[in-house]
Formats: sequence, structure tokens, C-alpha cells
Amino acid sequence: MPLDPKKTLAFVQETWDRDILPTLTEYVKIPAKSPMFDADWQAHGHIDRAVALIEAWCRARKIDGLRVEVVRLAGRTPVIYMEVPGRGDDTVLLYGHLDKQPEMVGWGEGLGPWTPVRRGDKLYGRGAADDGYAAFAACTAIQTLQEQGVPHARCVVLIEGCEESGSHDLPFYVDALAQRIGTPSLVICLDSGCSDYDHLWATTSLRGLVNGVLTVEVLTEGMHSMASGVVPSSFRIVRALLSRIEDEQTGEIRLRDLHAEIPGERREQARAVGALTGKNLAGIYPLVPGMRLAHEDSTERVLSGTWRPALSITGAAGLPLPADGGNVLRPRTALKLSLRLPPTVDAARAAQRVKDTLEADPPYGARVHFEIESPGTGWDAPPTDRWLLEAMRDGSQTYFGQPAMFQGTGGSIPFMAMLGERYPHAQFMITGVLGPGSNAHGPNEFLHVPTGVRVTACVAHVLAEHHRR
Repeated sequence: MPLDPKKTLAFVQETWDRDILPTLTEYVKIPAKSPMFDADWQAHGHIDRAVALIEAWCRARKIDGLRVEVVRLAGRTPVIYMEVPGRGDDTVLLYGHLDKQPEMVGWGEGLGPWTPVRRGDKLYGRGAADDGYAAFAACTAIQTLQEQGVPHARCVVLIEGCEESGSHDLPFYVDALAQRIGTPSLVICLDSGCSDYDHLWATTSLRGLVNGVLTVEVLTEGMHSMASGVVPSSFRIVRALLSRIEDEQTGEIRLRDLHAEIPGERREQARAVGALTGKNLAGIYPLVPGMRLAHEDSTERVLSGTWRPALSITGAAGLPLPADGGNVLRPRTALKLSLRLPPTVDAARAAQRVKDTLEADPPYGARVHFEIESPGTGWDAPPTDRWLLEAMRDGSQTYFGQPAMFQGTGGSIPFMAMLGERYPHAQFMITGVLGPGSNAHGPNEFLHVPTGVRVTACVAHVLAEHHRR
């Protein structure tokens, strides 16, 4: 029994308008920062507030057999675990997270990370699209099937509270819940992005990540700048050390073992994505006037953002604001390094390689230390079964009016690599709502509401086809 597209879209739209958006608005107000950005998260209670809000909403759904439970392991962020019985003994695992990135500066007038603002199709505020909407979308997709009497497999919904910190708590929960989860044949992850709002976008690969803090110390205390030229600047040493990792002229990562062979299928997907997104670069990248991208070729742009390593500096310490910078030779400089890795590169080995490279033979004998944060290995999807390809294409055509698109993503979802290893025979649908301008992790982050509605309908379609196959 297939889903009725008109009934599906009407039900999903009504649920979003009446139930999801008001609750998402309250969720945006909660500064539920991930533990990496709020060491006192337990005392502050914001993650628990977000859990309670989402738990209450899910419990109120009219879904036959729905069980909702908040699972807590000592000292770890909680997990919302939900089960819905289905026909047969197959299982689908649906995943999302509720923790958030920190505030970031630069929000527009009237906007802020914890200030929900609806402007047209957009709900501004931190976390709604990345990805507080996931629990609501997952439950609504399941409820849509039941409203029409369309059968589905047993569904497990897992919403974690530590994804933005590298999901370091989640493996412990997956181990603890292993027997209850079972062995899913399909995993649906709602934590990815889209390159426009006109298609369903499925993610075929995710880059890995090495984060760490590079600290260079040259003095035990600051000195008047009359010491400059005598004592080497800690900033100059940092600059020299970074050149061991990155060619500053081109951005290419010099360490060859941090590169990977790009599969031919992924190159073909990159060509298709580049041809489409190349028409809307201004909508994707808010460049200052006169600024150019690193690559003119559209395919190279996509591959550089999905399959090649790249370094960004995302934080700094030891550097006062310009207005406060006196004539002082500073004793130390510390930089937060964010190194994206190709999907198939082992992140732990890469992290050690970077550490060894940066700390070896320090210039002038300076004190150099690279502190590694939890590395996350990327993920390359296994071959997609024909039924799932057709289900995603049909769902996109039905609810977006355009065929589905397939792309690698430059971000990381650490959970995916773990799931890929644990469930090697599962199929994966990785999708999301973070599109042009949505600016995840940055200022003016927003959720494009119509895309949230359509993605929810597409998930319902895939669930129906999964059972029907």
C-alpha cells in the first residue's frame, strides 16, 4: 500500500505548522552547548532542558506502540532512545542530535543564537537545522505512515547530546543498547546538508576531522617590545610550524599521507554537483567584494571541499584585541587548528602525524605543544541498493519536483564511521536541511522550513519503500 503524496504532504505540513515549529522555537532559546564548549554542562542543565523538551513532544505523538526513554550513563550526556514496533523483524535506525555549537559573533540586527526569529521561510537561531529538527521529523515521518495505514519496519530513533563534541559519548550508549537496537538494515541520518532547497540531497561521503590546539611559548612573561628581534616572536614560530602542514600559497596540505585516492563514482557525483551549484556561488559563499574562491573549476571546488584535506584556524589565545595590543612581546601564542581529512583517512593516525610534525625540532628551542582533541574518522558510503536509489529519487521528485542529488559533504558526522563498521551490511540515507546561507555553526544560522517539511515527507516515503521492497 503506497503513501498518498497529497495526504502525506498535508499531514506533514500541518504537523510542522501546528506542533513542530512552536516547539523548535522554544528549543532555539536553550543554550544547549555541546560539552566541548560548556565544560559545566551538567551544572548548567541546558542539555537536560533540551532533552526534556524533545522527550515531552515525542511522548505526545499518536504513534502506536511508541516507547520513549531518556538513557543516562554516569558522567555522559544523555540519549533519547525511542522504539516503534513494525511488521516483520527488520529494523530502521533514525539518528539525530540535540547539542549545539557555541554562540559565534556577527549575528545580524535582531538575531542571536538563542533568539528564535521567523522571517518568511526561515527560522533563525542556533541548532534548529543542526539538527534539533531531527527528532521531530523522524517521529512525524513514522506517524505519517500510521495515519494512512502504510506498514513499516520496526523503527529505532536515537538522539544524542554530544555530536558537536565528536560523539565521544555515543559509542558507550550504542554498546549499552546494542541488544535493544538490533541490526538495522537501513540507517537514516538527519544531520547533513543540501546544496540547494530544490532537491532532496543524499550525502555519499563525509570528511574526517582532527582538531587540536597548537601552543608556542617563548617567554615566561611578556616583555617590552624592545626585546623583539632578540627573542623570536611566538607568532612567527607558529607561522613557520603551520607551513610544515600547509602550503600557505595554495592551501594544499603538504603531508601526503593525509591525502586519499578519490573514487571515480565520487568524481562523477562532484561533476554533477559542481554543474548545479556553480550557478549559485553567491548564495552559498558570502564572499566580500572582489574575493575569489580557491578554484575556478566547479568540479575541483566540490572535490576540494569533500575529498581533500584542508586546514582552518578556528580560534586563538594569547592575542589581545587590537585596541588592547601594547608594545609588548607576548610570551605565547596558541591557535585552534581544524584539519578536515578525506573520508577514507584514519583520523587517529593523521592526528599523531600532525602532532609529530609540529612538535619535532622546535625553532629556536621554543616550547611547542600540540594538544589533540578527539579525532573523527570520515565515512564513505557503501554501494547504494537500487531500491533505495529509486526511493530517494522518487521521493525527491514527488515532494521537491526535482530528482534527488548525491554529494560528498565537507563536514563530519563521527557517528557514521562507527555505524558503518558496526553495521557493514546496512544501507544509509544521510540527508539534512542545511543549505545555502544557513551557515551552520556560524552567525545567522537558520532552518529553511519548507525544506524541513519536504525532507520529512521524503523520509516517510523511504520508510514505506523500505518495507515494501
